[in-house]
Amino acid sequence: MVEGAILVVDAGEGPLAQTKFVLAKALKYGLRPILLLNKVDRPAVSEERCNEVETLVFDLFANLGATEEQLDFPVLYASAKEGWASSTFTKDPPTEQRNMSQLLDTIIKHVPSPKASLDAPFQMLVSMMEKDFYLGRILTGRISSGTIRVGDRIHGLRSTENGVLKIEEGKVVKLMKKKGTNIALIDSAGAGDIISMAGMASPSIGHTVANTEVMTALPTVELDPPTISMTFSVNDSPLAGRDGVHLTGGKIGDRLMSEAETNLAINVLPGLSESYEVQGRGELQLGILIENMRREGFELSVSPPKVMYKTENDQKLEPIEEVTIEVNDEHVGLIMEALSHRRAEVADMGPVPGNVGRTRLSLTCPSRGLVGYRSVFSSDTRGTGFMHRAFLSYEKYRGPLGNVRKGVLVSMGYGTITAHALTSLEARGTLFVTPGMETYDGMIVGEHSRDSDLDVNPVRTKELTNIRAPGKDENVKLSPPRLMTLEEAIGYVASDELIEVTPKAIRLRKRYLDVNKRKSMSKRPKE
Repeated sequence: MVEGAILVVDAGEGPLAQTKFVLAKALKYGLRPILLLNKVDRPAVSEERCNEVETLVFDLFANLGATEEQLDFPVLYASAKEGWASSTFTKDPPTEQRNMSQLLDTIIKHVPSPKASLDAPFQMLVSMMEKDFYLGRILTGRISSGTIRVGDRIHGLRSTENGVLKIEEGKVVKLMKKKGTNIALIDSAGAGDIISMAGMASPSIGHTVANTEVMTALPTVELDPPTISMTFSVNDSPLAGRDGVHLTGGKIGDRLMSEAETNLAINVLPGLSESYEVQGRGELQLGILIENMRREGFELSVSPPKVMYKTENDQKLEPIEEVTIEVNDEHVGLIMEALSHRRAEVADMGPVPGNVGRTRLSLTCPSRGLVGYRSVFSSDTRGTGFMHRAFLSYEKYRGPLGNVRKGVLVSMGYGTITAHALTSLEARGTLFVTPGMETYDGMIVGEHSRDSDLDVNPVRTKELTNIRAPGKDENVKLSPPRLMTLEEAIGYVASDELIEVTPKAIRLRKRYLDVNKRKSMSKRPKE
């Protein structure tokens, strides 16, 4: 929707990993970014440091394949906190220049005005979409040609392999424009304006809205493909229906379909017996969806994330991500070992400029190896590490992962967990539950200290006798359990397990609750 961009970089830290990702997108669309070095009023920032950061940004542009024109970017120095920008390095500009006018002047001078014709027929590419309770679907985009008025007849178009397909015909019910953060109603708009319109129910992001006589679609934006899928289904555990309001497969399906309407990065495919396959770009994105549903009163069971493979020329391909990691030097060995189990390959390694005792690693790693790694990474680096990941490409399958996780302790009792039972289980591994919680056959209550699963009884009570004895064991002291957050649970569960999500609890369980069924299924060959 825009003709230019401002790249804001912290003058102290320099460009970070996520800077690379957003900058690559801007350069790909041919924008000429303006570099703005922020926080120059900090005591640690000097003119030499600003020059270093400028060189790093220039190298980053060059590595991302910027053109000569894009490499010739203007540089501004600013303190957003104090509200000023300057074209020359200064820490304290004169009073009359303590404003953002130099930045605004640079935008006018450097960013080209939109190349659009008001006389051509109306055409607009939909860039954003939201739902309104009264107006229905609201489409936002920038008008690429022509003018539009309330009441005009328009239709939605999309490009397919067989040519342009007409989606829907309708008329403009409302036109809106943003003024700051407020929305103002308008009667008409022309080429170059960014507007929101209501009146169409089918067009989506990447589709073209145009006058009814126009039958050509505008070039669409390429979206990154989904790389991970999870299966959402009805919660069928013995504790189902206690906390939630929306329990049926139909309700879950409707909620997922309405999410897929406004969230383009998610695809929903109906599966077997009231289950739905939800495809997304990463476990964090799907985790946010599950958390939202949980807060809305849904109960569901969710399968572990599965990576979406491709086959080309009889070769199995898998999604590979580019991972940038910054850690203290003493943690490098531990991180390298953990990632080697996950089939990662180191592309580059070196010290972090401006930080003593920190190392930056660039790696490529399969998406399936990174599932659940973030929480492990945080505890391995004692919270001092930084990790950024972005989808790179589909590459040849790198083989099975090493040993990433231990076995689990599986409950074989139904009822309330007792402290007496947990005392004897503590030695077996790490517990995920506290006394007083409810459990059932097949629920996971802890992590085993070995690689095999172990069936345990966490509801065992103390045998009572009528003989009074000087009790030594009334005051049971248990170590604090490891209570799983939703994000950790998504990364933790194995292929034969599920997450039971309710508004009040997140429980891990085996897919088959019966012990004998699990034993017979474990003899089958794995996928």
